[in-house]
Formats: sequence, C-alpha cells, structure tokens
Amino acid sequence: MKTTDNLIAELTREAVTTRRVLERVPEDRLSWAPHPKSMTLGQLALHIAEIPGAVPEFLAEPMREVPDFGGRPEARSQAELLAALDENVANGTRRLTAWDDKDLEAAWTMVHGTETVFSAPRFEMIRSIMFNHWYHHRGELLVYLRLLDQPVPSVYGPSADENPFAPA
Repeated sequence: MKTTDNLIAELTREAVTTRRVLERVPEDRLSWAPHPKSMTLGQLALHIAEIPGAVPEFLAEPMREVPDFGGRPEARSQAELLAALDENVANGTRRLTAWDDKDLEAAWTMVHGTETVFSAPRFEMIRSIMFNHWYHHRGELLVYLRLLDQPVPSVYGPSADENPFAPA
C-alpha cells in the first residue's frame, strides 16, 4: 500500500467523524464565541470543514509565505458547513492521490520574507498541519458544543451523550 493510500484512508475515516461533529453545530449560534479572543462557532466550524482541502493545496508548492491568519469567514448555515466538508475532502483526496512517495519526501518550506520559519518533508507537514491541526480544532469544537449544551457525539470513544459501545 502506498503512503498516499494510507493518508487517504485516514482522511476518509476522519471525515465521517468530522461530519458527525459538524452536524451538531446549532445554526442559531454561529456567531457565538466562548471568549473575545476565540473564533466564533461559525468561523471554527467552517475552518474545520476547509482544512482537508486547503492544507494539501497550501502544501502543493515547495515553499510558501506565512499566511495571514486573520479575518476568517463565518459559516451561515449547517448546509454550508457540510457542503464545504464534502468539497474539501474530495479536493484533498484528489491532491493526495497525485503525490507519490518521492513527492511526500520532498522538502516543504515556510518563509517569512527572506527568513525560513521551518522546513520539513511534505509528509510531516500533512501529518502536522493537515491531520493533527484538523483533530485539534475538532476537539475545540466539541468543547464549544458542550458549552452550548449541545449533545456531543462519540469521536474515539463514548461521550457523556453518546456511547457506541453500549448495548442497544
């Protein structure tokens, strides 16, 4: 099995879980934020929906400038979130399929002007800023859901609201 096949399998599996989490986002609370320094619920949820496609696209070039992280758009509906997730998973899968092991081993570099911020093999960046970053924000969204008194879905095991291992 090629490395990209493993990455695509993980992306496909985790997209199912991410969809379950995004389905719990209450549309009437998209502008809510737990703290003034936090993203709104709609910003965070849309960011999560976009990561699977945006990150592989960002990693397509061997060098990138540090992006501007401000001014994130806010989702307007749950339908927008789910459509964005589907589109981005498809785009991410397409991008990953195009890479072979040589492409994954190639150096990828982030710069700020003339300074190198960091450089690592593309594979490490996929693991770090695609998958780990995705899981981090998905966990953050679960906390938002709990604070909004929404039922929290099972992710890797039971939640206080859902236990996939309990007898029916």
